[in-house]
Amino acid sequence: MRKLYLLGNLGLAIIFAIFINQQALAATKEDHQIPQLSDIKLPHTSVKKWLAQQEQSTIPVTGIKLNQTASGLEVVLETSVSDKLQATTKIEGNSFIANIPNAQLRLASGNTFRQEKPVAGITEVLAANQDANSIQITVVGTTQAPKVELFDSDEGLVLGVTPTTSDQPSADRQKPNEPDIELVVTAQKRPENAQNVPISVTVIPRQEIEDGKINSLIDIANQTPNFNFLPTSSGGTEFSNYSLRGLNNQNFLTAQDSVAFYIDDIPIDYNGFLDLALLDLEQIEVLRGPQSTLYGRNSSGGVVNIISVQATPEPETRISASYGRYNSREFQFSLNDALVDDKLSLRIAGAYRGQDGFIRNLATGNEIGERSRLAARAQLLWTPTPDWTVSFNSYNSFTDDGNPTYNKLNPSDPFEVNLQTEGYSKLSTNTQALKVGYNGEGFRATSITARRFTRQENLVPGSTGAIQIIDGIDSTLLTQELRFQSPETAERFQWLLGGYYESRDFNVDDAQIDFPGFGRFRRTGDDNRQTYAVFGQVDYQLIEPLTVFAGLRYESSDTSSDSTYESVNADGTLTPLRPAFNNEKVSNNELIPRFGLKYQFNPSLMGYVTIAKGYRPGGLNYRANSEAELRFGEEKTWSYEVGLKSSWLDNRLIANLSIFHNDVNNYQVLQYDESGFFGRVNNVDLKATGVELELKAKPAKGFDLTASVGYVDSIYKNYQNSDTGVDLSNNQVPLAPQFTYNLAAQYRSPGGLFARAELRGYGITYFDDANQIKQEPYALVNARIGYEAEKYGIYLYANNLFDTRYITSGFLFPVPDGTAGFGDPVTYGVQIKANF
Repeated sequence: MRKLYLLGNLGLAIIFAIFINQQALAATKEDHQIPQLSDIKLPHTSVKKWLAQQEQSTIPVTGIKLNQTASGLEVVLETSVSDKLQATTKIEGNSFIANIPNAQLRLASGNTFRQEKPVAGITEVLAANQDANSIQITVVGTTQAPKVELFDSDEGLVLGVTPTTSDQPSADRQKPNEPDIELVVTAQKRPENAQNVPISVTVIPRQEIEDGKINSLIDIANQTPNFNFLPTSSGGTEFSNYSLRGLNNQNFLTAQDSVAFYIDDIPIDYNGFLDLALLDLEQIEVLRGPQSTLYGRNSSGGVVNIISVQATPEPETRISASYGRYNSREFQFSLNDALVDDKLSLRIAGAYRGQDGFIRNLATGNEIGERSRLAARAQLLWTPTPDWTVSFNSYNSFTDDGNPTYNKLNPSDPFEVNLQTEGYSKLSTNTQALKVGYNGEGFRATSITARRFTRQENLVPGSTGAIQIIDGIDSTLLTQELRFQSPETAERFQWLLGGYYESRDFNVDDAQIDFPGFGRFRRTGDDNRQTYAVFGQVDYQLIEPLTVFAGLRYESSDTSSDSTYESVNADGTLTPLRPAFNNEKVSNNELIPRFGLKYQFNPSLMGYVTIAKGYRPGGLNYRANSEAELRFGEEKTWSYEVGLKSSWLDNRLIANLSIFHNDVNNYQVLQYDESGFFGRVNNVDLKATGVELELKAKPAKGFDLTASVGYVDSIYKNYQNSDTGVDLSNNQVPLAPQFTYNLAAQYRSPGGLFARAELRGYGITYFDDANQIKQEPYALVNARIGYEAEKYGIYLYANNLFDTRYITSGFLFPVPDGTAGFGDPVTYGVQIKANF
């Protein structure tokens, strides 16, 4: 041992002597002076001194310059030393990201840099210290990620940025073999990769919206597992039914929908107003499961977040026109330009859609069920400073449809009726919203003030004049949402705190039902609800792969209602059928938590677990026939979910899996009496258990595949119909097919060929609580083929290619024939698009 010790010391002495000799020789060569012992740099013998040396070796970036070029922009990272910066790069959505190790920002203005809209096509340039030893540079494109080249100069590292605009085809359009699939979402009120979000979310970006010709909520549901969206009648738009994860909207008398629908952060307040003209869309996000701690309006089933294309300083003109079967015609346009360079931008868009009826009325010989819709939107965007954005949004639409036609449950021809009276369906809406945003170094803030007015008028005649329903409904919705949240640069700890106020004045002016031989009955209702809520969520990364999150919402609502129920006599006078309800009131409040965790097993695989509470407040039923039927209780849901999100083959394949269970107490169900007609709202229990699988793949150049499968078993746990006395426990919940699936295959060649085929399938679907009316499993096929050039495209399309017959609604009223609405037959046509 002593010999080993001596040999070790001898070795250290030799190494030390060599080191001193090299230092001396180097000094002699430089200045011909023999070094002093104090001039010799000795190796560090402590961790503290070694860390200090590492800190000194970190390259300081002392300045960032932006220089405009003929092709776009140069971002110059200025350094005071001759060492070269090295970077690793990646693309996320419309952002180019460069990570630079062994470097730190040491700017005179602070340790972050941000410049909004430096040139046309670039939304912002952001630089920040990622940690104590690295920098992250982010360049965000307006619509697509910019092209960026890195090179060195005498000043430092230079990023040569070339914007990619919608007029200048992106890499995806120019090179169909783009290997990765990355989608940026704002599901958690911050931009992030969809694969990093611990929520089941279906994302449909702008290109997929255009490729799939998605312009309605029916089209959106067709891309989403366990989401079913159907019009109630053939050729009409007076009402729409949906279900998401086994929860439906069949009860249109409740105070609030189970799913929250947003267009540009503005909520839609009533499920009878959902048949909207969707135009000029940037992205669609469908979040499944309760969402109460990040959004202003509470939702127990999920959120459909529709985002329009935002105004930018760059000029753009887009037009689209189509013509098809049943004289269907459509025209859309959008215009975008700067009113004041880099400060004030304007975007306007409009659409007209029309179609002749395809249902023959034997009584008159007319083709009924025609459709007509006109819609327009405008946005004025002001960016007074890089940190502030102010936008004014307006959305207006008018629908003037013909007869919303129903038929018998089992007719010889679903598109042939005998109506002595022909009806109509009209829906008009106008919306104004002011959105103010601040994006600073310490926090972000958002204020959204909105007003939405909607008016609906319907005349729905029944088969052979058996019944006529005349409805006049209007609603005025005022909302105010305010959010404060952590800055975009926050990583390990992220937070959000918000407040929400909603005032809804809902009026049923004159709902009349005419029973030939029995008379006419009239109802009126005036419902006013005030909602107040505070909500928040925190996300904390405990260790690098593990993040925990928790959120809480407190919501309080006050509802008041006036209503009448009367018979209309032959001379026009009214006879009350019950005492009028005046200024009836109900108040509710609830704490709504959400918490869970996500674990990043590796860069390609993430798992998450969430437990969340869903809630719908109680309310007042204007259709009540007695005091006992007037009030209905609060609905409360506990939702449990486990999910996996994964990417494979260099991001050519994305596969996401989720398993969920909803346990619902006091579910608000619309109850039907012995005659098959509705009136009472009952509170029952149900449970829904299901699984969802979503896939996106790029198996070859220009070839894209999208697929999803959903299964849900949604049944009533205990349901005793108080009108009929029938026990409906263990029955399937209506409108929720047990299986939904979709497959889309698409090819886009470098030469301009475009082809797309879609398959959408549904399992058995029930339409009533007794499970007597049902639609057997069926599938629909849509197809498109066309040619695309740089500035234009022309396509042939067909929907319901094989002319499948299926029902979209079913009622036991009137007894014994019942009533049903049927889906559209095959439609086909040609579409032309152009960009300037």
